[in-house]
Amino acid sequence: MRKLFILFFVGLAVTVSSCRQDFVFEPSTGDLVFSKDTIYLDTVFANIGSSTYTLKVYNKSSKDIKIPTIRLAKGVGTKYRITVDGMTGDENRVFHDVELLAKDSMYIFIETTAGIGDANPSDFLYTDQIEFDSGANLQKVELVTLIQDAYFIFPNNTNGVIGQIPIGFNEDGTVLETNGRNLSHSHPDNGNEYLFRTDKPYVVYGYASVPSGETLTIPAGARVHFHDGSGLVVQEGGTLHIDGETSTTAALENEVIFEGDRLEPIFSDVPGQWGTVYLRQGSTNHRIKNLTLKNAIIGLLVENNLGAPMTIENTQIYDCSNVGLLGRAANIEGKNIVINTAGVASLACTLGGSYEFKHCTFNNNWSSSKQVAVTVDNYYTDATTNQQVAFDLVKADFKNCIIFGSNQVELLVNKGTDTSKQFNKLFSKCQIKFNNSNNQFTNNPDYAFINDTAEIIKNGVVDFQDISKNKLFIGELSASKGFGVDVGVPLDILGNPRNGVFDLGAYNSIIFPSN
Repeated sequence: MRKLFILFFVGLAVTVSSCRQDFVFEPSTGDLVFSKDTIYLDTVFANIGSSTYTLKVYNKSSKDIKIPTIRLAKGVGTKYRITVDGMTGDENRVFHDVELLAKDSMYIFIETTAGIGDANPSDFLYTDQIEFDSGANLQKVELVTLIQDAYFIFPNNTNGVIGQIPIGFNEDGTVLETNGRNLSHSHPDNGNEYLFRTDKPYVVYGYASVPSGETLTIPAGARVHFHDGSGLVVQEGGTLHIDGETSTTAALENEVIFEGDRLEPIFSDVPGQWGTVYLRQGSTNHRIKNLTLKNAIIGLLVENNLGAPMTIENTQIYDCSNVGLLGRAANIEGKNIVINTAGVASLACTLGGSYEFKHCTFNNNWSSSKQVAVTVDNYYTDATTNQQVAFDLVKADFKNCIIFGSNQVELLVNKGTDTSKQFNKLFSKCQIKFNNSNNQFTNNPDYAFINDTAEIIKNGVVDFQDISKNKLFIGELSASKGFGVDVGVPLDILGNPRNGVFDLGAYNSIIFPSN
């Protein structure tokens, strides 16, 4: 009896399933609804792939439909590519009999890779359309991309072998190399690469290298974009001159700007998009004026530079995933520098050296409990012997500076145990974030200066305008207002005269707009 009971239900299930009808899809009637009528793909450089953009397509009817074709109007020759609900169709250009259930939707993902020759010569726009169905049921969504021409610096490629340049040494002393090439005085496409132009931006793949005896000069208004894993390296005996000027508009028309090569707004403040500007040991006579550098791993890496001090003036470094400005036994003089947000430190003065910073703003609001605005040390610990290797810190002078951030302590001073090495530091007329809440620094003589109220504002209100947008202007409520003295920097980073009132940091204080 039990077996008959089971067989009854099995038979019932088979009968019910045999009565199920498959979905019946009717032809589309041109009533699709789209999330956008036009997809604007943000500006891309010639022949560099865009980000992926999304179009959502809705069937708001009560019927299951079949769209006979979804295609790009320019056909297989178009520079756009699409996928439809994960399907690639014919070369990502044409799709047949696409089914869409009633009251359902699907995603179309759109990308492009186009050259300047593909764009309209009058406005440099490259356009196409996504066509749904045809005839009386034809519906279209416009696609628009601005193509920007550029000077491209690629590593040499000989029979598939990518050119290499030296960037240091491995632990065993062998030369460490990376993809790149030396710049050229007579490049067939770019001309003299040791004097950048301003009529088009530069896009760097791999590392552009300045060899011994050469000077790279980058004039006011130049724009340099670095691809992922790329950067600039100045070799022993080489020199870098960045000669930006003060701008009068928010477009920073006279600044030199270094940033990644993704131009979409969502990438504007993403850290770690490219490598670094590396001024190697033995490089010499560098100067940097009015540079804005964004989104690197390490912004500027300066290592044991020779000769006169490297000068950095009116320079902004933002959103680096490791360090904004990293000096290793370096010789740097900085005026009106602003560094904001880095994964480890905004400024790191390491392995000794000589440093002098006047009217600088070092802030770090990276979302970590270990980041700092400024760290200073004169040694490293050998991984093999576990012994300290110390160097002379000739000076580390900070005058009229702001050192602030989101953590309780934003300044670390680490002196090696070798007392024969110099460790000279000075913090004069500075506002410093330093909450010694667990008393770990109370008996450390290297931090005794922090309680000198004539020279240091410990904590206090800094009143930055908008840290998240890298607007580190100080307002009327800032404790830094008027606390400084004359240290020989008569203009602030914007070119405004200080007029006998010396606010700390790179900016004169301002009254923020009420909105």
